[in-house]
Amino acid sequence: MDHSPSIITQVTRDEEENATCREEGANQVSPSKKPRSRGLLHSLFCCLCHKESEPLPVKSNAPLLVEENGSLSKNKTSEHSRDSEDETSDDESSEPCECEYCIPPIEQVPAKPLLPRVRSNDAGKICVVIDLDETLVHSSFKPVNNADFIIPVEIDGTVHQVYVLKRPHVDEFLKRMGELFECVLFTASLSKYADPVSDLLDKWGAFRSRLFRESCVFHKGNYVKDLSRLGRDLNKVIIIDNSPASYIFHPDNAVPVASWFDDMSDTELLDLIPFFERLSKADDIYDFLTQQRTSS
Repeated sequence: MDHSPSIITQVTRDEEENATCREEGANQVSPSKKPRSRGLLHSLFCCLCHKESEPLPVKSNAPLLVEENGSLSKNKTSEHSRDSEDETSDDESSEPCECEYCIPPIEQVPAKPLLPRVRSNDAGKICVVIDLDETLVHSSFKPVNNADFIIPVEIDGTVHQVYVLKRPHVDEFLKRMGELFECVLFTASLSKYADPVSDLLDKWGAFRSRLFRESCVFHKGNYVKDLSRLGRDLNKVIIIDNSPASYIFHPDNAVPVASWFDDMSDTELLDLIPFFERLSKADDIYDFLTQQRTSS
């Protein structure tokens, strides 16, 4: 049995050739083209879907009733008693008091940011979110003779071996990126697989934080990496990913890369290093990326 879909979130070769973004399971989009040295930022984004809003939690001490549909019902108790005549009326006594004194203000609490506070040595740096599968590595449950890592993963009480191939030049890429940016690993795969892979892959501690599937937003069949939940200024956030569906909420923050499977002559990561060295000095990533797109 192939357990990879439940553990590892990745694209297949066929999906790479016929990339689709499901807009309610129907809309089809064009595949992303592999960026080259002078056109690294040219991308074909899939449909610009908007994230469906989710109700924010309210403080637990607010005397409100939360209904199943997420709306708030008014508290039917009041510190102001009704007139004795009203109390004898069944119809009136069953109605909630709607005066401004009886309805407490609704206080919305923002969701806790996914990332901790910026380290002092990363102050002022751009935050770069980096994908794992088909961006930095390719993994398979099928045996691979030249695997760089073999990761044991327990599934339903049975230990399975995951064979991991490193993308060419990933070592040089991660080392330099860790020097230039606040790097964050963000993968839609499960931590039981991605965490040990990252332990072996990241020799330099480039990743300040690691985010996994539970940090994604499941949106119309896709695991989306919502950059607005990181707790960083979006003007200083970049995402590197092979899947346009992953950054569908923030396509203007994306540096797309071609999916990698096993081509050992691939130079994508090596070609990106000079580009990111220039980007690290940019005050506003949107201006920088726009200029790069128009000149490519």
